[in-house]
Amino acid sequence: MATWSKAPLIIAAIFLLSSAGVAHGRSRRFVSSHDEPCMEMRLYLHDILYDYSNSTSNSTSAAATKPTALATAVPSSGGTFFGEVVVFNDPMTEGKALPPSLEETEVRAQGLYLYNSKEAFNAWFAFSIVFNSTARRGTLNLMGADIIAEKTRDISVVGGTGDFFMARGVATLRTDTFEGFTYFRLQMDIKLYECYV
Repeated sequence: MATWSKAPLIIAAIFLLSSAGVAHGRSRRFVSSHDEPCMEMRLYLHDILYDYSNSTSNSTSAAATKPTALATAVPSSGGTFFGEVVVFNDPMTEGKALPPSLEETEVRAQGLYLYNSKEAFNAWFAFSIVFNSTARRGTLNLMGADIIAEKTRDISVVGGTGDFFMARGVATLRTDTFEGFTYFRLQMDIKLYECYV
């Protein structure tokens, strides 16, 4: 029988724990609280769906799949886009106004949402918020169910990179405005409860 030495495992664990506090060459301290967030921010996501009637230069999202046959087969639904997947690269702003340039914003949401209900307009999100400014750099990764009929809904912040290294928390979504099926703006109140600062 082979005997395993515990020394390499202990050294590896010490290395991992000591390097976890260093991101992008600077030392960081882990902050965790179940009561008070270690970081809060409010951002607005602007989604402009390309539907063949609007300009391609003015669109920030597009359907990657068509709805399934179930989307229109359920009599009570009237069509819920069930099974449609939308890929997006949306600008995000601190205020409600659309940015002057949809392509050159410092904060972007990149990912997908899919319509996942036969009976109502409900979606499931998986995306990253990408920060690229002098104030903040890195990503926040979010995912979760968006029950669109609810006034507010929470999705999980499941991780991050850069200034948001290993972040965890909750983003509360609120539909701020919408125009048919081609434009919506979501207010996102993000509270991080695990941060490296």
